[in-house]
Amino acid sequence: MNFTRVAIVALGFTSLAALASAHSIAIAATQAAAGSVSGAEANPANWPARNATVATDPEVERRIDDLIAAMSLEQKVGQIIQADIASVTPDDVYRYHLGSVLNGGNSDPGGRYNAPAKDWLAAADAFYAASMKPNGNLPRIPVIWGSDAVHGHNNVVGATLFPHNIGLGAARNPDLIRRIGEATAIEMRVTGLDWTFAPTLAVVRDDRWGRTYEGFGETPEIATSYAAPLIEGLQGRIGDEDWLRGPHIIATAKHFLGDGGTLGGKDQGDVQMGEASLRDLFSPPYIPALDAGVQSVMVSFSSWNGVKMHGSRSLLTDVMKKRWNFDGFLVGDWNGHGQVAGCTATDCAQSAVAGLDMYMAPDSWKELYRTTLAHAKDGALPLARLDDAVRRILRVKIRAKLFDAGKPSSRPYGGRFELLGGKDHRALAREAVRESLVLLKNSGGLLPLKPGATVLVAGDGADNLTKQTGGWTLSWQGTGTKRSDFPNAQSIWEGIDAEVKAAGGSAVLSADGRYAKKPDVAIVIFGEDPYAEFQGDRPDVGYDDAKNLALLRSLKASGVPTVSVFLSGRAMWVNPFLNASDAFVAAWLPGSEGGGVADVLFGKADFRGKLPYSWPKSSDQTAVNVGDANYDPLFPYGFGLTFADKGDLAALPESRASVAVADPGVIFAAGKPGSGRRLLLGAPGALSTNPGPQLIEARAADRVAQEDSVRLRWTGAGSAVAAIVQDAPADLSRQSNGDLALELELKVDAPPSSDVSLLMSCGAQCVGGFPLRAMLAEAAKTAKWTRIAIPLRCFEKAGVNMTRVETPLSIATSGTLDLVLSSARIVSPSGPTLQCK
Repeated sequence: MNFTRVAIVALGFTSLAALASAHSIAIAATQAAAGSVSGAEANPANWPARNATVATDPEVERRIDDLIAAMSLEQKVGQIIQADIASVTPDDVYRYHLGSVLNGGNSDPGGRYNAPAKDWLAAADAFYAASMKPNGNLPRIPVIWGSDAVHGHNNVVGATLFPHNIGLGAARNPDLIRRIGEATAIEMRVTGLDWTFAPTLAVVRDDRWGRTYEGFGETPEIATSYAAPLIEGLQGRIGDEDWLRGPHIIATAKHFLGDGGTLGGKDQGDVQMGEASLRDLFSPPYIPALDAGVQSVMVSFSSWNGVKMHGSRSLLTDVMKKRWNFDGFLVGDWNGHGQVAGCTATDCAQSAVAGLDMYMAPDSWKELYRTTLAHAKDGALPLARLDDAVRRILRVKIRAKLFDAGKPSSRPYGGRFELLGGKDHRALAREAVRESLVLLKNSGGLLPLKPGATVLVAGDGADNLTKQTGGWTLSWQGTGTKRSDFPNAQSIWEGIDAEVKAAGGSAVLSADGRYAKKPDVAIVIFGEDPYAEFQGDRPDVGYDDAKNLALLRSLKASGVPTVSVFLSGRAMWVNPFLNASDAFVAAWLPGSEGGGVADVLFGKADFRGKLPYSWPKSSDQTAVNVGDANYDPLFPYGFGLTFADKGDLAALPESRASVAVADPGVIFAAGKPGSGRRLLLGAPGALSTNPGPQLIEARAADRVAQEDSVRLRWTGAGSAVAAIVQDAPADLSRQSNGDLALELELKVDAPPSSDVSLLMSCGAQCVGGFPLRAMLAEAAKTAKWTRIAIPLRCFEKAGVNMTRVETPLSIATSGTLDLVLSSARIVSPSGPTLQCK
């Protein structure tokens, strides 16, 4: 079914403004052109000079010259475009000469998040074969496949999952990092992939950022010490026979530059500071990365003083390529070029002119190919710049011996599926978990525990690999997975149970903390649910969890000594939880090896982890970094107790310094509109909160709890709308670019008698929508709860300006209809979505 503009007139609407909002606010989204914002132009002379690490090989350069001379213009353009496997076929790679494919966080072979490893390898073979299929006299250039293997080969079922970078930052162990890189590279080779979008070298300055856990720490220190060993683990050492091949792959240093320093911790936001601060805070890790021979650098979504990095010639070309002598290639981030001033996702010569070598154009690739080819012909994209981008990509492919490697399944390690989650790699991951744990409190020396004791294990994170592994795990957000998706993993509960049983003790799992016999000790495991990128952005760093806090307080009141194991992607204000616990462990997002937590809790190893981020004293202490004026965290950067340390902690204040803010992705839930939104009803042009029942009425309804839903009934007496409107326009462009969807849960009690439209609007004359009648009629036949998910990009294609959405949801019809709406959310979809062209 195609997504189209809805014929509003056919429904009898006379005023588009009525569908837009109760008010008529329009926000003009503007962005300063590159170089026009004061302080947005880098002076290369102010940056440290760097000599090239990899010596120029005349034979390689001659080979590149010969290839470029033999390539058609179409082939050159194809080489600089990367498409997502959810939107491209092997035949497309052949026809459009595409240089690269990627799998985004929600893209998998066959569209299955848990596709088996053999399907990944088969897909890699298919794309490779398409790129090497003879095509007249054109040279054959192998495709390269990129993937976000950011904590192991985390997109593939059965792979070893290492702690996320925040935990590895706590470990302070460069040799461990090197070995993790080596293991990850081998597991990627097993499935035929040859390029990872890692490591992330972000220096994170505001813990509200949803990607905080992807950074090693709040200062350049840890990332700078890790960059070279991790890249050498992934790629091998320059000059070695297996550099970039055999057990090694191509690595990516990302995201250049300043991704962790945006104002307010907003993902894809603006870094507002002078050039010296930008250089000194965020560039240091890139020097050892380049010295180690990293072959690709990913450009950041973010801006510097209003200018998008994807359009910053002074940083991409003048600093990275010229001052630092980087001779690999710069790859964009997910349609990031479309955020450059004057650009769209499908048309942006400006980004290539600024220095981008490969567009990451997941779903926009075909139209981008067309416009880029046109720009190469009309001169907007100079041929010299195009040839330079192609040269850089070919140089990396030749260095990696891809022209001579054969299909992925025939290469070393291809198809050796027993290496996914193999014994040695899991042991390495368990070691990493042990070294990542940070002990914040240990009153009375409660830890280490005696394994022969009677142990109660509680909390919603105890036996929950989805929560334990975090975002970027089998799906972009890390949600929607089940235990069977982790065949080579051990939950924290399973690790504790094995430890206690081996010592003759007794362990009981009770998520809610109930017990028949009073235990000697309780271990409560809880924390943040998985998220990734901007979906993890927060208004503050206060952790709220009434259920697990009540559980801790109940155990304390009962006299049960309690250890809290906190799972999180950032340092958070948890004063009430610290007060209710006798011992408190920051376990971050440990990955697949829960046994590593048990090893330390029961004394097989001592705590070694030290805080890579300062721990906040209050919920609004969001940007607290060592070296700040008036630096005053609860626990400082580098803090971490051992068993030998005195671990008592005085009672802490428990009042929140900031008010918890509701999830901005909630359009409707728990029987009411989300924060900052209202439900309006009525005829077009006459929407109100209580228009009377003549055209449409809304009544509270029950699904799981009392009045947790709303029943909407259209009488058929005339055209009518049920709309949820914003108090102020919302910018949903990030969400649209990130493949989020408007997801509804509803039940149809009486089918529609006329056409129904699901609409989103952004002001007068700015409406796009979807015909819903057939779907609702089908749902009425089952009388069951139905999930409907429409990608936000479909609304954008239908004409909605996603930078100023005023009405994120409205349902309109002139006929009769009776339905119950349980929820409406903007989310990473949990299942299939409707497709749009």
